[in-house]
Amino acid sequence: MTKNKLGIIGGSGLYEIEGLENLKWKTIETPWGNPSDQILNFNYKGKKVCFLPRHARGHKISPTNINFRANIDALKQSGVTDIVSISAVGSLKENLNPGTFVLVDQFIDRTFARDKTFFDQEIVAHVSMAHPTSIGLADACENSLKKLNIKYQRDGIYIVMEGPQFSTLAESNLYRSWNADVIGMTNMPEAKLAREAEIRYTTVAMVTDFDCWHPDHENVEVQMIIKTLMSNAEKAKGMIKLVIENFEQNIKKNDPANNCLDTAIITNPKLMTTKTKNKLKNIAGRVLFKK
Repeated sequence: MTKNKLGIIGGSGLYEIEGLENLKWKTIETPWGNPSDQILNFNYKGKKVCFLPRHARGHKISPTNINFRANIDALKQSGVTDIVSISAVGSLKENLNPGTFVLVDQFIDRTFARDKTFFDQEIVAHVSMAHPTSIGLADACENSLKKLNIKYQRDGIYIVMEGPQFSTLAESNLYRSWNADVIGMTNMPEAKLAREAEIRYTTVAMVTDFDCWHPDHENVEVQMIIKTLMSNAEKAKGMIKLVIENFEQNIKKNDPANNCLDTAIITNPKLMTTKTKNKLKNIAGRVLFKK
């Protein structure tokens, strides 16, 4: 029986939390190259947890240049079964003020310069992304936000743009016409790759400011955004501690990530080379090497 283990992907300051024990940075090699940074392993109240700084410590990697495949592979190698992804976003809705957290349940992927699948050579797989996030993990996050009295919205559509530039006014208004809630640059293809790796995944999107559609957008000072970022990070730290404690009791047996590769791989096994299977062993070894 697989032991559940939580992984956190987010900004480099999020692991600076009181009460963490046995902190150790570990270098992990993957067939896809280097992940964004070392994996931080730590214990909290008897639970083993992994943390990965998405942009590396010191925020050195642009969204387009994040090696998402290596990041997910490294977390999978570390035994992670569940990922809570924490991201700063802009708001596309009047009611989603800076400081609000959104528990995202849908994405619109507008990225175009990123590797989006592990199955791009010889072995083909088609996983369902109809429901890209884990209801159980979202429940765990929601319970934590309620306990901390943090303003949040359950469910929302996250537009993932390529970046690193922000939207034009025309784009911002277009996304609003699609009824999207927030916009950011980082959660795709992260969510797609987590699904291919059969890792349960959810996004907590932290609103820092309104996107450029808002009439007051030009009046927002950088200092105000930084202040909101820091405030959001402190709130996220409290949420993370509670999620570590309660995420396992919220796992759903029918989560769409569970064993999703059972019906996803369509390539004839006789045509799969050992070289390609070995490259995918961390991600899909359960099905590629089953007896």
